[in-house]
Amino acid sequence: MNTDYTSLLQAIRHWVTVHSEEESIISALFERRHIASDDFFLRADDVCHYVGFVVDGLLRYYILDDGIEHTYDFSPERTFTCNYESFLTQTPSTRFIQAIEDTTLLVISYDNLQLLYARLHEGQKFGRLVAEDLFVGMLQKLTSFYNENAEERYDTFLRSFPDLQERVPQYVIASYVGIKPQSLSRIRAQRAGKQY
Repeated sequence: MNTDYTSLLQAIRHWVTVHSEEESIISALFERRHIASDDFFLRADDVCHYVGFVVDGLLRYYILDDGIEHTYDFSPERTFTCNYESFLTQTPSTRFIQAIEDTTLLVISYDNLQLLYARLHEGQKFGRLVAEDLFVGMLQKLTSFYNENAEERYDTFLRSFPDLQERVPQYVIASYVGIKPQSLSRIRAQRAGKQY
């Protein structure tokens, strides 16, 4: 089994036990896909047909509001990516998922995911645990946005994604924090002890 699938298996094993005979089921249900930097895993108005596992690269999630991008999450290596609302209901997405870097994924279709749930001994448990984790994560992000000021939200970004500060463009980080890029520059400069 190649290293792409090895990292996928490690991620699944974080949630549930995978028996050796189930490894071939997993590798048969996922397929490899490459997305170039700035291209899209999903565009608004398209239906999300796949759940992806990021092997290498980085994706961001955003919405458009009057032409302004509002970034609300990231998927770095070894994380799953999807617009679950669109995926589960098979209705058009209101969100974008875009590659910030060249990104390699392993993707699974809706039908194949149902097979995964059915054919793995702990498949249903895996689906439930991932859904619960996503739900808690989204609630934490929502709470952060409404209860924290810009500096606190920036700190939350740094804690949540400690390896992304140098990989994500400043305007995207500012969008995630909910401020203008100039305000983010000011926060960074103050912390570096510089005059702005």
